[in-house]
Amino acid sequence: MAWKSFVAMGDSFTEGLNDAYPDGSFRGWADLVAARMAVDAGPDFGYANLAIRGKLLGQIVDEQLEPALAMRPGLVSFAAGGNDSLRPRVDPYALVERMESVVSRVRATGADMILFRFADVTVNLPAMLGRRAAVLNDGARALGEKYGAYVVDLFADNAFRHPHMWAPDRLHLSPAGHRRVAGHVLNALGVGCDDQWMLVPPNPEPTPWLLARGADLRWAREHLAPWVSRHLRGHSSGEHVVAKRPQLAPVTGDIAA
Repeated sequence: MAWKSFVAMGDSFTEGLNDAYPDGSFRGWADLVAARMAVDAGPDFGYANLAIRGKLLGQIVDEQLEPALAMRPGLVSFAAGGNDSLRPRVDPYALVERMESVVSRVRATGADMILFRFADVTVNLPAMLGRRAAVLNDGARALGEKYGAYVVDLFADNAFRHPHMWAPDRLHLSPAGHRRVAGHVLNALGVGCDDQWMLVPPNPEPTPWLLARGADLRWAREHLAPWVSRHLRGHSSGEHVVAKRPQLAPVTGDIAA
C-alpha cells in the first residue's frame, strides 16, 4: 500500500535524538521512513513530524493530536510514555487508557496507525523502569489488536541490547539504532528497507569492572545529574523546542540516509 501522507507524533524517540544532520538538527527513524515511503508515493507525498523531546504522554495528546487529525493523514505513528516512566510516581495503566483515546480517534478517521513495543530499557536503566515499560508495551500490543494498528515490536529484537544501538546518554537511540527502528517500521508496513540498516556489529569485548564503573560515573555526571537537576527545577528539555515539521510537506533532498 502506498500512503500519500504520514504524520509522526511523540517525543524525542520520534523527533530523532541523537541522529544528527550536518547542521545539527535531528533526523531519526521517522524521517528515514518518510523518505522511503516517498519513493513509492511520488512527489505528492506529505510528511509532518510533530514530536518534541521531553514531552509527557498527556502533553503529546493535548498538543499534537488535534493538529495531526486536522491534516487528515493516511498514516500516523504514535510513540509516547517513555518520559512519564522516568517520573517517580506514574500509573502506567492510566497511560495506556490515554493511549487508547488517541488510537480510537485516529483509527475512526480511517487512517492507519503505527504503535511501538519499546526496546528493553533495563539494558541501560533501572529495572523499575522496565516494569513500567512492560505495561506500556503490553498495552500497545492490545491496542494494536483491538483497533487494527501496526505494532512494531522493538522489545523482541535483541539487537537493541547492543551498546552500538544507543547514544552515550544511554536513553536515546544512536544513528544505527534509528536506522534499525526505521527498518522495522518499513518491514511492518510491507515497504521494505535498506538491508544495511538492519546490520549489527559484533558485540564488543566485556569492559573490565574498573573501567565500566568509571564509565558509569561519567554517565552520571554528564547525563543523569543534569537531567535530575532540570526536573527538580520543573524544567523540560523541550521547553523552547518547536516541532521540526509542523505541517505536511514534500520530502526533499534534506532527508537522506
